[in-house]
Amino acid sequence: MTSDDSRYEAVCSRDARFDGEFFFAVATTGIYCRPSCPATAPKRQNVRFFPTAAAAQGSGFRACRRCRPDAVPGSAEWNVRADAVGRAMRLIGDGVVDREGVAGLAARLGYSARQVQRQLNAEVGAGPIALARAQRAHTARILLQTTTLQAAEIAFAAGFASVRQFNDTVREIYAVTPSGLRAAKPGRSARYGSVGTANGAGGVPLRLAHRGPYAAAEVFDHLGERAVTGVEELTGERGGRTYRRTLHLPHGSGIAEVGEVLGEGGWLTCHLHLGDLRDLTTATQRIRRLFDLDADPYAVGERLGSDAALAPLVALRPGLRAPGSADPHELAVRAVLGGQVSVAAGRRLGGALVAAYGQPLTVPSGGLTHVFPTVDDLAQASLEELGMPDARRGTLRTVAGALADGTVRLDAGADRDEAEKALLGLPGVGPRTAGYIRMRALGDPDVLLTGDVAVQAGMRRAGADPVDAEAWRPWRTYAMHHFWNAAADRLRPAEA
Repeated sequence: MTSDDSRYEAVCSRDARFDGEFFFAVATTGIYCRPSCPATAPKRQNVRFFPTAAAAQGSGFRACRRCRPDAVPGSAEWNVRADAVGRAMRLIGDGVVDREGVAGLAARLGYSARQVQRQLNAEVGAGPIALARAQRAHTARILLQTTTLQAAEIAFAAGFASVRQFNDTVREIYAVTPSGLRAAKPGRSARYGSVGTANGAGGVPLRLAHRGPYAAAEVFDHLGERAVTGVEELTGERGGRTYRRTLHLPHGSGIAEVGEVLGEGGWLTCHLHLGDLRDLTTATQRIRRLFDLDADPYAVGERLGSDAALAPLVALRPGLRAPGSADPHELAVRAVLGGQVSVAAGRRLGGALVAAYGQPLTVPSGGLTHVFPTVDDLAQASLEELGMPDARRGTLRTVAGALADGTVRLDAGADRDEAEKALLGLPGVGPRTAGYIRMRALGDPDVLLTGDVAVQAGMRRAGADPVDAEAWRPWRTYAMHHFWNAAADRLRPAEA
């Protein structure tokens, strides 16, 4: 989408591939929509285009009640970009502005608040406050339409400073009062569906939108094979499984449940059980990163599908995703645990670590009994319960200590190059471990672990040549997942 004319063509064809990549607004109605909105296409002279929903709202447009543009997948651009704007967008999505303000966001990025404001306005058409406000409004809508909480409780859970601010924002963005928005909850016949209805046991139900095809079976296989006892579990039969895990969040703990069955229109069903509803936005974004829901499978498929060796793999698994992490510190610790052992052995070590140092849930839920240990606790732990060599225990404590004191930063806005360099400077951390952390904890879509045995096996099976890897940029992480799956395919007949 390089011009407004090409964007208008996407609007006229209701092309869902671009939902979240841009928004369009109609001057004669005062409404903004997603590109795939089912309404009759407006005249070209009445249409304006915006890079974000916040930018459209800042220009005085309200959200369409038919296509609900605030519920689209996030732009894949922020996963790829490693500059200050990309990092800022990831941090805002994680709720940093709500918790720490613009000053906290700027400090994490290493810029002044004025510089951050200027860069965001120039690139995405809205500053950090406007972007966070749009996100709060979306969270408020979800809570209004999925829970029976009082409006005042929802206001503070969504991150608003006051009930008045909450009321004014909802009226401005949705052109209706909070009570009217609750009453207008869409039914099952709506194109994009209702987000559900919460009950005492169901938590907050969400529909997590994704773009294009989604290879759910492979994602659930990947997570299930690595599920750590006490923190994660995969229940049900393949094709209808549920992935469940505990979460360590800014205001408490929580449990997420994500279903494997894809919803018509492109979404995964998720239920969040939170100790504090103020964590809803953060928990939602972390689950989106874990399941790589903001990826652009069309761009990935176009680039990788042009390679002779990768083309058959891309055709075999359209929409293959690269799972990220729900907690970057947890992922880093687990990467060290599994760095020199098999996946199964790494999983057993993770279970032993959780049993010894994890925080027990007040009330266990199925196989979920603990929240993963914090790096503060692990930095000083003996780790004798793990039965690991002294050198590896020392590496684990060193990594935990570096994360605890900020020597290594792995938050949503961390600089990927700096983080990898800092990791490689720690005793016992090699290129594969650092690269794996960069790929999953920091969501880098362009990592290729050429030293990985399974990657090498998959490349041989596919007939891929490492010298061609430069042509796979910036999607080498996805190429690697295709090779991993190709290597696994070689073993599956023997297991049948």
